[in-house]
Order: sequence, then C-alpha cells, then structure tokens
Amino acid sequence: MFGFFQYKQFGWWSLILKTGSGFQDFITPTEMENVGVLMTCPMSAYLEQELEKRFTLFKLWENPSRTEFSARYADSVKAVVGNTKLGADSALIDSLPRLEIVASYSVGLDKIDLNKCKERGIRVTNTPDVLTDDVADVAIGLALATFRKICASDGFVRRGLWRNGDFKLATKFSGKSMGIVGLGRIGSAIAKRASAFGCTISYHSRTKKQNTNYTYYSNIVDLAANSQILVVACALTEETRHIVNREVIDALGPKGILINIGRGPHVDECELVSALREGRLGGAGLDVFENEPDVPESLFGLENVVLLPHVGSDTVETSKAMADLVVSNLEFHFLKKPLLTPVV
Repeated sequence: MFGFFQYKQFGWWSLILKTGSGFQDFITPTEMENVGVLMTCPMSAYLEQELEKRFTLFKLWENPSRTEFSARYADSVKAVVGNTKLGADSALIDSLPRLEIVASYSVGLDKIDLNKCKERGIRVTNTPDVLTDDVADVAIGLALATFRKICASDGFVRRGLWRNGDFKLATKFSGKSMGIVGLGRIGSAIAKRASAFGCTISYHSRTKKQNTNYTYYSNIVDLAANSQILVVACALTEETRHIVNREVIDALGPKGILINIGRGPHVDECELVSALREGRLGGAGLDVFENEPDVPESLFGLENVVLLPHVGSDTVETSKAMADLVVSNLEFHFLKKPLLTPVV
C-alpha cells in the first residue's frame, strides 16, 4: 500500500503523497508508464528522475522545434510540467489535443493560459506553501543586505580596501516601516519575520484582510509614501503589471528601498533604474527582473542594489518538496483522485 505523511496544516492542502513509494502497488506500472508527460524546460534533476520513474517523459528542449515535437508526439502527451520560465501558453495547449493537466513547478501562474485551460477543461496545479518560507527568508535577506550593504562590504574586504580605511556607515534595518504589496501566504510570512525585527507592517491588496492588525492601504502610492521598505509579494496579473511605477517609486523616496521577490514585470524596470541612478530611490533588493535572465547592466555598478538570479525558492529542501508535489498531483489526477493543490 502507498503511504501518506503529514506535511503542514495549510489551507490548500494538508496531505502530500509520499512519492518515494509511489503507486506501484495500487495500479499496474504499464498503465502509468504509458501516460505521456511533457516538461517544457530544464527545472530539477530530481523532478526529471521522479517523472521518468512513473511516466513516459518528453523534454521539449531536446526537440528542434515545437512544430516538430507536435508532429511526432502531440497525441501522446496528457500532461505538461512547466515553471516560471516556460509554462503552457495558448499555442502549446492548442498543439496538444489530449492534454488533461498542467502542473506548474512554481506557485506563479502567469506563464499558463488559464482561460484556455478552463475552455478545454484542462486541470491546473501549482506548488503553494512548500516554498513560502524560503521566499520570505530571501525577502528579509535582501532587505538586510541592501540596508547594511553586505555585498558591498564583502567586496570591500575581498579587494583589500580595508587596509586603507574603514567601510562607510550603512543603515539600520530593525524598526523600519515595511509596506507589503500582496498579503497572501508569502506576504504574511514576510510580515511575521519583519515583525520580529521590530518593523511596523502595512500592506496593500485588492481587499482588506479580516484577521490582521496590520495597517491597510487601498492605494499603493499611499502605502509607499508611508513605508521605508516596499516589498512586492503579489501575483502577476494584468492589473499588477508595473504596479510599481514612477509615482510609487517617488513616493517611496530617496531613503526607501524596494524589495521584489514577486515577478519582474511587477516593476517598471526602466523607471526603477532611473530612480536608483538619480538618487530618487535609496536602494533595491531584486530577485526577479522583467526580461530574465537579462539584467540592466547599469545596475551592476550600484552599491545600493543587491541582485539575485531568481533563487527565492531554490533550496535543496524546497526544490524536492515542490517536485514531490508536482508528481503527486499528476498521480492523483490520473488515478481520478482529488488534486492536492488545484487551481483550475
């Protein structure tokens, strides 16, 4: 028999299938192995291994083109596994006539055409909760690194400059006022951590949250004007694209810093670069960018900016948990069981 283990008591799910044991005693190996699963791009070696154990795995990047792949294998694919780089757009969905489910190796859904999936009755899952702690940790790390100039200090020591004098004073993080754009799972986890540093918390979201004492602002400009740190932690939608624009940046001001662990397009990157170079914004800690992996080179020489290569959830533990959840959702779907983390 297959086993279950308790992971965490979250709203979306509380039971994760122990994928190490799989369903080999529950269904025949042949039935599961005949299910075609398409990975859109390289993600996790462990995820690839687990998918190959259970399904017929196709790797889109190993084919010369989508057209050639579709011509050869379209009728074999019943599931797509995507991530923040390449999910399932309208063209890919249309090219797979037998597609039943899209499983995202990510919490974000902006790379999936959800409307198309709804039209065709295609199920969609993501990986919430398991990455919350890591992303929240990175947000606090970015704030600390930006205010305390940790990266610049490291370079100061490595270049042997300490012998010539002390490093210039940085700015305190504890006790700052933090505004969070999006008080969902990740935003709430960031607020909890920042509160431990004595930070006062306020937030902006579509609606006011009922079970919190944090200050609510219905207008993001007002939130920025009353914050020394502005953290972007909301989902990327057409409404939130460039939600951080010039007006918001100027409201945050020359002593404020912007932390983005959401998605690059949340921020008008051109306006952000200009504000940092002109001194209209105090600093920024960025894990995401508008055109990843391309990053504006004008940011490279700024000591008040900390740049990460979209690694907010990239830890050994979380990557494995995300992979297990992707695989479990696929197995549950093909066993006609309720999905663990359904979106559509």
